[in-house]
Amino acid sequence: MRVGIIMYGLASAACGMMDLIWGNFDASHQPIQAFGDHIPGVEILAYITAAWMIAGGLAILLRRSARASGAALAIIYFVFAIFWLPRLYTAPHYLGFRIPVIVGVSAGVGIELIAFAGGALVYASLATRSSSWPRTILMTRWIFGLCTINFGANHLDAVPDNLVYVPKWMPLGGEFWIILTGICFVLAGLAILSGIQDVLAARLLALMFLAFNVFALPPFIFANPKDHAAWGGNAFNLALVGATWIFADSIAIRQQSVENQQSAKPSLA
Repeated sequence: MRVGIIMYGLASAACGMMDLIWGNFDASHQPIQAFGDHIPGVEILAYITAAWMIAGGLAILLRRSARASGAALAIIYFVFAIFWLPRLYTAPHYLGFRIPVIVGVSAGVGIELIAFAGGALVYASLATRSSSWPRTILMTRWIFGLCTINFGANHLDAVPDNLVYVPKWMPLGGEFWIILTGICFVLAGLAILSGIQDVLAARLLALMFLAFNVFALPPFIFANPKDHAAWGGNAFNLALVGATWIFADSIAIRQQSVENQQSAKPSLA
């Protein structure tokens, strides 16, 4: 899980660094403003969050502090998921109760839950009680499966809205890539939930997230280098790459452990 942990930790620290530089939350990925436009002490909360994420992201790279840091990052990403919840009411209220609206807001929650899952897996993998490990694997399997299917639905339900993420130079047209990635998301989610080629699906999912960092997200930084959300979007997406790779390694390790136990039973008899 080392590669995934390094990516996850550095990306989380980068997210915190962005909050520190701007002195505020990333409105696109840490939407605390969903609770209101005038939240008392929001700047102080942003600096606390920045310090939390920087410390947690760097400390998770060290074996001695990895478990506590995994828990810390899981907590802060779960808080970000809560930030999205008021929009499940306000977005349909202002934009109309339509499936694409609900799916779009749910995708925001899903991004945070996947990042949360990465920290939870690191914490559980280093726990002294092994019983927490299979339960965490099961929980995160549902998180990754359902959230990934939701991402796919968001792509397929709102193709015109997602065209902005496809560079103009890419062949075959933007619609093709939006639909293709949407289908890939759905197939990956189904594979993860069913357990059929789930490790391969998780690794390909991490690769697709990484492709977004290579092709889709950097142009937003070049277009507006002073935009917090542009930088934050790249950092958050790298955290998803790391979390997904951690998940892929986790289920691979779990499957290998189960296979070893089953193969050892005849010899014990």
